[in-house]
Amino acid sequence: MQDNEPKPRRHAAKIQTLLDSVFNSRGDSDPELRRAVEHRAATHAGRLPEGGPLLPQELGNYVDKVVRHAFKVTDADIETLRDAGYSEDAIFELTLCAALGAGIARLDRAIAAMKGDVNAPKKP
Repeated sequence: MQDNEPKPRRHAAKIQTLLDSVFNSRGDSDPELRRAVEHRAATHAGRLPEGGPLLPQELGNYVDKVVRHAFKVTDADIETLRDAGYSEDAIFELTLCAALGAGIARLDRAIAAMKGDVNAPKKP
């Protein structure tokens, strides 16, 4: 007999390894900044409560756009970050952190919904 019940976070260890790599690997962006970007993205996607570290305005605007409307990111958005002093590699790293924060939040909400958790965080 096959068990059809959703397996919450059956890949949790792999996801944690990915997060550790993204946050703790050497890169052009500061690891604390990477964590702050992930936190903001997770907040917007409903995983974490409001608050957390502040981001520079241009980076905050970019993270918000990646989380809410990634398909609308333009060359002008990237140029704004370059003009603010971020390298191409740093922009890539920070984009990855924003995508991870939002993606994991959405995964958590989906698993909760499959389990019938009516108290699961809802998308703001």
